[in-house]
Amino acid sequence: MTRRTVTPVKLGSLTFGTGPIYIQSMLNVPSTDIPGSVAQAAALEKAGCEIIRAAIPNREAVALIPAIKEKVKAPLVADIHFDYRLALEALEAGVDKIRINPGNIGDEDRIHAVAKACANRNVPIRIGVNSGSLEKHILAKYGAPTADALVESGLYNARLLEKFDFHQIVISLKSSNVQTMIEAYRKLAACCDYPLHLGVTEAGTERMGLIKSAVGIGSLLADGIGDTIRVSLTADPVREVAAARDILKALDLCPDAPQIISCPTCGRTRINLIELANQVEERLASVKKPIRVAVMGCAVNGPGEAREADIGIAGGDGCAVLFKKGEILRKVPENRIVEELFAEIERMDEKGTQ
Repeated sequence: MTRRTVTPVKLGSLTFGTGPIYIQSMLNVPSTDIPGSVAQAAALEKAGCEIIRAAIPNREAVALIPAIKEKVKAPLVADIHFDYRLALEALEAGVDKIRINPGNIGDEDRIHAVAKACANRNVPIRIGVNSGSLEKHILAKYGAPTADALVESGLYNARLLEKFDFHQIVISLKSSNVQTMIEAYRKLAACCDYPLHLGVTEAGTERMGLIKSAVGIGSLLADGIGDTIRVSLTADPVREVAAARDILKALDLCPDAPQIISCPTCGRTRINLIELANQVEERLASVKKPIRVAVMGCAVNGPGEAREADIGIAGGDGCAVLFKKGEILRKVPENRIVEELFAEIERMDEKGTQ
């Protein structure tokens, strides 16, 4: 796919628009619990989260920033609502990025103060447009948080920051309605060159939230739109990171991540393929090679159906065949399938060959 061309924006050591699509998540530990917040930030970073966001609802929460930055290398974003002074204090505390919700941050003077402070520290701003908090005049114009309303809000606030000679801008247009979200981002992508943060807000529980996010975020990424993503789930934020990585994997946008191909099973299956596929998927989580691994249930046509896989196994009756690029290597007993498979994977280089 061809990625949309954007004006690069730096966030610490990361650059939006010129490299990978970065995975974000947000702390959900109460902001009053500093040790818990630090522990969760560390867990997110370990899980592969590349940008961490923390809500800063009051002055006491600003203390989270130095505490987290002392233990975590990933850039930290301060999520600011209502009180622009919290953004200024977060900057003083060393935060790496400010996220403001334009509909509730206040008048132009307040936004100007935030922009000036960010410019002085070379800190980017994410304009976080949300269907639930549009500016009153824009909501009155459209009557509802439509895609056009979201786009107008994003551009209105970008132009406001540009008026103050601030251009280190990232924009998000989030809606809980997947179709609205997709339409809004597509329209915005066509009329500006700022990096875009993708997400379906309030997507739901882990099961449904992942489906909505995969449809919304995945559709846009397939169009080449998007520079950073967050999968919003009513779940442990670590699960958001796993879900985001899986969406990127599905579109071949994780350059060092393996992919698993597995059949849905049928009446020919004579092996516990569901358990086997889960074991393989779990062990692949620690593999850093862009290979395709097949787990098939039938030794008769499994290797042929998974010919594009770099390596795979196809079940028989109490055994399986091990194959590469559709060519059978050998037969292995059922109790040795996973070990034999990963022994071969260990010997493979990053291109899927030995």
